[in-house]
Amino acid sequence: MTLPFQGTPPTRAHADDAGLDLTAAETLVIPSGQRRTVRLGTAVSIPTGHVGLLCPRSGLAARHGITTLTVPGIIDAGYRGELKIVLYNTDPAPYQVRAGDRIAQLVIVPFTHLAPVAQPLTTTDRGAAGFGSTGT
Repeated sequence: MTLPFQGTPPTRAHADDAGLDLTAAETLVIPSGQRRTVRLGTAVSIPTGHVGLLCPRSGLAARHGITTLTVPGIIDAGYRGELKIVLYNTDPAPYQVRAGDRIAQLVIVPFTHLAPVAQPLTTTDRGAAGFGSTGT
């Protein structure tokens, strides 16, 4: 299966990688404690029956405190615009994004298209306990 694209090509660092690396299409600074939307310079055509998950790069988080605010970002099969990502700087120092830096990754996964139906739900041991329902 192929992934049609326009603009900067998404790439894999290794043949077995699930994620396709995406690069910044612009240079900008993200001040400490602030966010910026960064253009990625590519558009893709996600195949029908699949969804694109725009994910952070763990190395940016570990080394520079840079994360994303939409984790993951959802790219539907019908979207054709330029991809963008919202980066947030948790580090005390400003962070400079340079055009060409690998700043996100795209994972394409199949999904099941279910139709929501209002009806009584079965009960479970976890019930409706919410966060921490399996313990701390």
